Amino acid sequence: MCGIVGAVARDNIVPVLLEGLRRLEYRGYDSSGLALLNGKLNRVRTTGRVTELSKLVNEQKYQGKIGIAHTRWATHGAPSERNAHPHFSGEASKVAVVHNGIIENHEALHQRLKDEGFEFNSDTDTEVIAHLITLNLKKAPDLFEAVCLSIPDLQGAYAIAVMEEAHPEHIIVSRNGAPLILGLGENGNYAASDASALLQVTKSMIYLEEGDVAELCQDSYRIVNCLGAGPHIKVTREAHESELTNAAVEKGPYDHFMQKEIFEQPSAVANTLEMVLNAHSISPQLFGSKAEHILKNTDGILILACGTSYHAGLVARYWLESVAGITCNVEIASEYRYRNPASRPNTLVVGISQSGETADTIAALNYSKSLGNIHSLAICNVAESTIVRQADLCFLTRAGPEIGVASTKAFTTQLAALMLLTMTIAKLNGKLSGECELEMITTLRHLPVALQHVLEVEEQVKSWAERFSQKRHALFLGRGMHYPIAMEGALKLKEISYIHAEAYAAGELKHGPLALVDKDMPVVAVAPNDTLLEKLKSNLQEVRARGGELYVFADAGSRIQESEGLHVINMAENAGLLSPILHTIPLQLLAYHVALQKGTDVDKPRNLAKSVTVE
Repeated sequence: MCGIVGAVARDNIVPVLLEGLRRLEYRGYDSSGLALLNGKLNRVRTTGRVTELSKLVNEQKYQGKIGIAHTRWATHGAPSERNAHPHFSGEASKVAVVHNGIIENHEALHQRLKDEGFEFNSDTDTEVIAHLITLNLKKAPDLFEAVCLSIPDLQGAYAIAVMEEAHPEHIIVSRNGAPLILGLGENGNYAASDASALLQVTKSMIYLEEGDVAELCQDSYRIVNCLGAGPHIKVTREAHESELTNAAVEKGPYDHFMQKEIFEQPSAVANTLEMVLNAHSISPQLFGSKAEHILKNTDGILILACGTSYHAGLVARYWLESVAGITCNVEIASEYRYRNPASRPNTLVVGISQSGETADTIAALNYSKSLGNIHSLAICNVAESTIVRQADLCFLTRAGPEIGVASTKAFTTQLAALMLLTMTIAKLNGKLSGECELEMITTLRHLPVALQHVLEVEEQVKSWAERFSQKRHALFLGRGMHYPIAMEGALKLKEISYIHAEAYAAGELKHGPLALVDKDMPVVAVAPNDTLLEKLKSNLQEVRARGGELYVFADAGSRIQESEGLHVINMAENAGLLSPILHTIPLQLLAYHVALQKGTDVDKPRNLAKSVTVE
């Protein structure tokens, strides 16, 4: 969600901070700001975009060799300049703080600090951090120790970066529940909430762990861990060479990141499936060295996820139960973590997250462990993420960086990974014959080519988008394993075009939603050529009989003919079990082109964030 960039270097770091924030814009934000230490603390904040912040900084000709910067997605307090970060505290020597996450006990801390004489100038939970550190500076020898003293009092998820006016030689950073990375450069040292912000200066990254506090100086750094009771201890964290490239986080020839990422799906899926595309069999080792033992002893699957990842889990339930013959439950992580479900120790808990930092999914995984679910599997796109480090097993989707807020290639690569999981469990359970295994691998091998063919429907989708952009509501219909794809299509349209859209299992149409159907309510149907096709056709007739206008994505051989009020786009082929992956593409294209027609911000839709690291 929010973004942090910090730098201590030999040269002016203003361009580094501003470019870092620009690269974090995809995470979603409603205000931005930076603080520089150049003899004294200077601060610039705005509710505008990073371009507006850059303009203000350049107008005032700010320069400095140490600074922190931030993009804020509002949680406590409305989007405004007074609530934007950095926040200051202190008189004789100011402290500046930027913060990602939520401080859950901020109300108690607020009262305690007011009693100590501190005045508050914002509505945020972040300001308590600045005042708390200032308070602890009275009993600590330096800022580093003051931050270490403050950490135990902070409850919730956070990543922070702190500077002090009296000591311009260092920045102090810490994380607990929200990601934070150190960047080790030739001309200085850096910190950010995402590696993409630091590629401009270094590829050498250190991923901080829970409870870590780090001091960054121009030529050195140190890390301690403050988790648990007792004194903090010095720790060593391994530096990694980032595999990200600048090209991967730039738009290139495309108009938007979302457009780029839609068209990257054939290669993203091919990369995700690379280890099996040239193989003749599926190996449990795809999911880790312990996978064979764990999966053999698994008697049920529980999938925990949010948003688009939740829809991937719903598709996987159909696959796991029909192909692998294993019971599968799929739960919205933010709901699961607050109820008291029955659990079985031999259930494999699967957490799905593009970023690996989704707060609700991580909390739900931890909660499932406390209920006695022993083993977990993370399906994730980020190798060094929290969810990957916490799970017993892991499968990394290789989608590459996904910058657009509305997920596209992360979703299709998650589905590819879940099909591999289905095949692996089916094989271990004796449900997948050698012949069927080879057939399914052959189908997977063809999947990137099939995805490339699906992208060819874009011109037809554009013509639909012109009509759609005038509508205020839409219904999406699907049956069986394509119902979650209808849900995903409705979500995409909502996210970036702001058209209200709902998805229904087509058989539910006559149980209520049919009351909404009229000439102004477009109905989108996913119509694969499968055993439920004739049932779906009956549902489509129900829509036409009420004057509704239909937009149907049909498989080859579905034999659905265009007529007045019935628009059809025929897919090039039928992919069988993999059909949900193919049918995802035209729904993404529809949302994208409708958003273009409406002139909305495709990559950064209002009120939304890319990586949801708070509740």
